[in-house]
Amino acid sequence: MKTNTHVLSTNPVTRNSFMRIILLVLVISLAFNSELGAQKKHDRAARKDSVKAAKIEAGEGILSLLGGPGYTPELKLIIAMGGLYTFKTNKEDSLIQRSSVNGSFGVTSTGGITGRAILTSYWKQDKIRLLGNLNFKTIPDNYWGVGYNNGLNTPKSDSTTAYDRLYWQVFPRILFRVKEDFYIGPVLDFNYTKGSEESPGVLADPDYQEYGPKNYNGGAGIILQYDSRDIPVNAYHGTLVQVMGTIYGNYLGSNNNYYLLDIDFRNYQQVGKTEGQTFAWTIRGRFTTKDVPYAEMSQLGTPTDLRGYTWGRFRDESMIYFIGEYRHMFKKRATGERGKHGFVAWLAGGSILEDVTQINNFLPNFGIGYRFAVQPRMNVRFDFGAGRDNFKNT
Repeated sequence: MKTNTHVLSTNPVTRNSFMRIILLVLVISLAFNSELGAQKKHDRAARKDSVKAAKIEAGEGILSLLGGPGYTPELKLIIAMGGLYTFKTNKEDSLIQRSSVNGSFGVTSTGGITGRAILTSYWKQDKIRLLGNLNFKTIPDNYWGVGYNNGLNTPKSDSTTAYDRLYWQVFPRILFRVKEDFYIGPVLDFNYTKGSEESPGVLADPDYQEYGPKNYNGGAGIILQYDSRDIPVNAYHGTLVQVMGTIYGNYLGSNNNYYLLDIDFRNYQQVGKTEGQTFAWTIRGRFTTKDVPYAEMSQLGTPTDLRGYTWGRFRDESMIYFIGEYRHMFKKRATGERGKHGFVAWLAGGSILEDVTQINNFLPNFGIGYRFAVQPRMNVRFDFGAGRDNFKNT
């Protein structure tokens, strides 16, 4: 018997078209789900921002928790955690600024521990300002000695500059408004430094020998201030002129008797018509005299001046520096409002000196940085700075 067998053949063109349709459906589905996820994420962020804005409008307190890695030339890698709390001292006062407390605690890759807290608060329709700083460090550190030449020429090593340092500071201030934008008030400063595990180079330093490894300093003084900044912690426009004089002495149990004069001038100008684009510039001088211990001399290379130098490398009785900085906060594409992300770029320079009439050294500085607003006008910063060591011919 003969059997007829029919073979069903598949057209390659039909099969490829079918696969293309399936692939297209998958791509569209993935794109739709991705867009839907992004929209949900955007909606959640918008709701969160809306709730935060409502709390701010009502004058309620807001806590933002922060944490993550960081890096500085002196501490190396830092793992830190902390927070920012902002509040109004009077919820019924629609004009008074929000006060803030920010603090952090960190552990460094060198085995150190650091902590700090900063209070900036406004009371009685800004007739009174309470300010305060708490600082603590116990870290493996380096001490190059006093003067520009020591900072420039002393090699950093375990035998020349290394030692361990314990440091704490309590630094409260109270300002009273005497006239619009003019303030005056007392300042107290209590600080302590203890050196240990000193390298031979540190033990041989004449200033370290003179003042010893332990130094407690207590001082009191006065602050005179003109402040027309719109938001002092992150100004877009206005001017600050501050003169602070402090006397450290035995009357507060201090181990040393010396005088400090700190003069700080800052100006902020809006660039263009949009808030958040600002040119800021600073000129500051810090001058000390009499028996100033090495730990309390004026230093350049701190996080508030020439960023990028190692903190503690350049110190002397006095210092002066300037900074010109452009600050830019980006707009949100959807609304055109000021967003949370921004950048800065700066050019700076300064000198440390023993005699204020002779400025015979210069430390250049420039850099860029990223800004993220954890709360309105309250930023976290990440800066990358460069200085003299980046210039081969200087």
